[in-house]
This record gives sequence, structure tokens and C-alpha cells, in this order.
Amino acid sequence: MMLESPMERGQQWLKTLLQLTGTPAEIKGNLEIDPPQFGDSPKLNSYWLTIDQTNLTTEQIRLLIGADGSVLDSIQYLANSVLNLGLPEESQAFYTIELNGYRVKRQAEIHAMAQAAANEVRASGGEVEIKSLSSAERRQIHSFLKEFADLQTFSRGREPHRNLVVCPATTVE
Repeated sequence: MMLESPMERGQQWLKTLLQLTGTPAEIKGNLEIDPPQFGDSPKLNSYWLTIDQTNLTTEQIRLLIGADGSVLDSIQYLANSVLNLGLPEESQAFYTIELNGYRVKRQAEIHAMAQAAANEVRASGGEVEIKSLSSAERRQIHSFLKEFADLQTFSRGREPHRNLVVCPATTVE
């Protein structure tokens, strides 16, 4: 008997979760082909699990995404916790849960925020604090701005009031 792939396990898990919440939907799976950025270690197997919204009402979609993506983030956190439970590190996978293009739109917004913060820091020489980001979104901005040698980023505060700070890079003699 062949063991199912991490993507199939993810799709089945998410489909079951949605059935249990009374919002049955099909799940499309895609392997994320993301070339490692310069200096990054190659990523874990990354999968996008897209909830097919064809048979969902606007209200169901709104509830599954939640305020600022909070429900989608929670489902994603659960998926990554449960599906990697007890697996050796090299067998673990990373799952991104997508619905109704939310992640793609949000990624564009986050990149725009990062770019705006970078421009503001360069113009003012001060620091810019970006609020209301999930930990995954803060990670996205950290890695996006890592490319800019003249800037640095760090997180400040405690969840749920943890913010990302962008400031000029301190020059090390």
C-alpha cells in the first residue's frame, strides 16, 4: 500500500475539517514552486490548498476568511500543526490555505506596505512601525526587505500587539 502524499493528506484533512463545520467544499492542491532566495535555505515542501468556493455562499466565504484573514490564518496554523505532528523534520511540509484569492491579494497588499515603509524610512531616516500583521505576514515583510542592504527589520511588542519595525540599517564598522 502506498502512503498518500503530503498534498493529498492536506487536501483530505481540510476537506474533512470543512465538512465538520458544515461548509463542504472541494480542495485543489498545488505544489508551490518557489526558488529559494539568495542566502535562503531551500524551503520545506510548500503546498497551496485552495478551497473551491463554487458551492459556498458569500457569507460562508466571509466567515471562513474572517476579519483580516484571522480564520484562514487559524485554519492554516492548525493544518501545519496537525499535519506535521510526529513527522521527522525532513518529512514536514508547509501548507498555505487559500480561499477566493485572499492570500494572493493580501500578498500584494503586504508587498505594497513593505515598499511604502521602505520609501518612508529612506526619506525620513527614522523608523516606521507596521501594525496589524499576522506572524506569517511579518515574516513575509522581513524576507522581502532582507534584499535591501540599507534597511533592517525587527519585531517589537507581544502578541497580539506585536508590530514590525523598519529602520535604516546600522552600519557595522
